[in-house]
Amino acid sequence: MDDRPPDDHRLDDRPLRIAMISYYLPSGSKIGVGYQVHELATEFARRGHTVDVFSECPPVKGARYGHHRIHLDGPLRTFRFATRLRHADLSSYDVLHAHGDDYWLWRRRVPRHVRTLHGSCFEEALHIKGLKEKARMILLGFSEVLATRVADVTVAVSPATLRWTPWVHNVIPNGIDTSRFHPRSGLSTPHPTVLFVGTWGGRKRGGELARIFSEQVRPAIPDAELLMVTQDAPADPGDGVTVLGRLSDAELEEAYAKAWVFCLPSSYEGFGIPYVEAMASGLPVVSAPNIGARYVTGEGRYGVLSSMGELGSTLVEVLQDRERLAELAAAGLARSKEFSLTRVADAYEELYRTRGRG
Repeated sequence: MDDRPPDDHRLDDRPLRIAMISYYLPSGSKIGVGYQVHELATEFARRGHTVDVFSECPPVKGARYGHHRIHLDGPLRTFRFATRLRHADLSSYDVLHAHGDDYWLWRRRVPRHVRTLHGSCFEEALHIKGLKEKARMILLGFSEVLATRVADVTVAVSPATLRWTPWVHNVIPNGIDTSRFHPRSGLSTPHPTVLFVGTWGGRKRGGELARIFSEQVRPAIPDAELLMVTQDAPADPGDGVTVLGRLSDAELEEAYAKAWVFCLPSSYEGFGIPYVEAMASGLPVVSAPNIGARYVTGEGRYGVLSSMGELGSTLVEVLQDRERLAELAAAGLARSKEFSLTRVADAYEELYRTRGRG
């Protein structure tokens, strides 16, 4: 299974040829993994490396990196995507960085094979609804385990992700571009505003947040508003709730700058990039205590963790306390520096050039 040629000179300090694998990209999906792959690929291309992304999604408009699309239709596309990758010619690359679906690539194809676990499908199976989806997550969980054996080195995006793969010891978080997400003075709304970024249904629990906001926050703060960056909300989302739909990059950055509080009460996040985007924008974070939020907020030291039963009262308390809002904003901003894209890319680049397995 480990048919690997001896190390050679290809991983020295010269620019690298990097192949990235991601079923998702922002051009075809709102899944956070795709956005992270796009950001990493862009950063490495900016540094002078040659980067190509192999994806089922179409190319991202204006991307600085190359793109190889693997066209698929019909059911079970993520599993079939992994099978199709076996036939991709990766021989010209120095590094293969897989963000999923590399579990069939057990023969050496590049000098360095890195795998990032953006969460655990086993963990997500505990929270997702529906037997069919639970079964799908469990199958994907076994594929993640196999992938850790196939790759030279495996990385998790948060420490709690290691629970399901205790033989993995590397943690490199996801990163955000702090030149895009940063505090902007003078844009905050005059009335208390909560921002949500995610889906109405599923584990993001946007619908539950809207209900709690309408039933508990609005009666206590009549001029409060919940702004929801989501595409699957109903026509009538509730009292005080405004649906923004899908925003451009610039519009999203402005939305973070305008809000008073960011709230994403997901039942599960392997990491949770929006938490860091909010913190870097100087926006206090309130969340349910999922794995990603606990890590990003330092178990509540840099944000507020609340049960769903207390979420309404927590939001009211935070929105009415200007001093606490300022303290949370400062704490979150300081914490966000640990998740800068530059820092994350530095860690990966060092890993790309390190020989051996680990």
